[in-house]
Amino acid sequence: MDRLAHDIRAWGRALGFQQVGFAGIDLREDERHLDDWLAAGQHGDMDYMARHGSKRARPQELVPGTLAVISVRMDYGDDDPDAAWQTLRSGERAYVARYAFGRDYHKLLRARLQTLADRIAAHIGPFGHRVFVDSAPVLERALARNAGLGWIGKHTCLINRQAGSWFFLGELFTDLPLPADPPASAHCGTCTRCIDVCPTAAIVAPYRVDARRCISYLTIELKGAIPVELRAPMGNRIFGCDDCQLACPWNKFAQRHDEPDFRVRNALDRATLVELFAWSEDEFLRRTEGSAIRRTGHQGWLRNIAVALGNAPRSAAVLAALEARRDDASELVREHVAWALERHGVR
Repeated sequence: MDRLAHDIRAWGRALGFQQVGFAGIDLREDERHLDDWLAAGQHGDMDYMARHGSKRARPQELVPGTLAVISVRMDYGDDDPDAAWQTLRSGERAYVARYAFGRDYHKLLRARLQTLADRIAAHIGPFGHRVFVDSAPVLERALARNAGLGWIGKHTCLINRQAGSWFFLGELFTDLPLPADPPASAHCGTCTRCIDVCPTAAIVAPYRVDARRCISYLTIELKGAIPVELRAPMGNRIFGCDDCQLACPWNKFAQRHDEPDFRVRNALDRATLVELFAWSEDEFLRRTEGSAIRRTGHQGWLRNIAVALGNAPRSAAVLAALEARRDDASELVREHVAWALERHGVR
């Protein structure tokens, strides 16, 4: 098994994973943390977080026969935090979370992990396995921590000492008794930059995020109206939020990715709110094909941008864009457009 583990690491690196680790399946402490979070209702409308009961923290119940988990990371950072801060300071431009710039990472990582599984099978013969990329009830960050890939920071993202936190995670559940790596130790110390910078105060305590206040949740997971008191703090963030990662000092070690699928599409690193608000549903679906952004849907996309336009500097272009959707077919969009217009003094 030690030799096989060595080979799996090499095969994983050849497939583009920056790191491969191995974890056991004991997640009892993390299960207690999850249960407490769910009991507090801090998962908001994400009912799927509680739907699968204990399976999320018990890999052997999710995939019977699981003995070990192969955990991988793939970098997606662009090594240019100043560009992100500049976009956030520009009220006319739209801020999209860095991970959503290119192709949907789920498909890429899943395909690479399946290729890794096929390579293992070609070497040892058929074995029990299942691939996961944020697609099932899996505590991926806890497993990655136990596999030595990094520690869970106070913002609840995984942090690696050599790579920061700009990376994706994926897992391969296996029935192979692979040797577990030493878990990563934590190195946040007394730093609270991620907590202090959060626009909506969603990090309510170290290692505890109230999803109901998190901009990533509000712009992606929430399907209804965004709470009025949280709209102004959202600024120009229209899909996700990176502030806590941008503020993290460990990201000075983040590595620039060279994966073509993660390159920016639709000029999302410099697009204006007015430009994106003009996308019809057909254009939205065409431009977001194969993108994580499609998850929010066209109605959610317009809702989010309407809020950002309400926070943008008043201009003729901003007011014209909002007026053009004052009578939108969606009641949800109309309500947020009305709020935005009122922010600019138009009733």
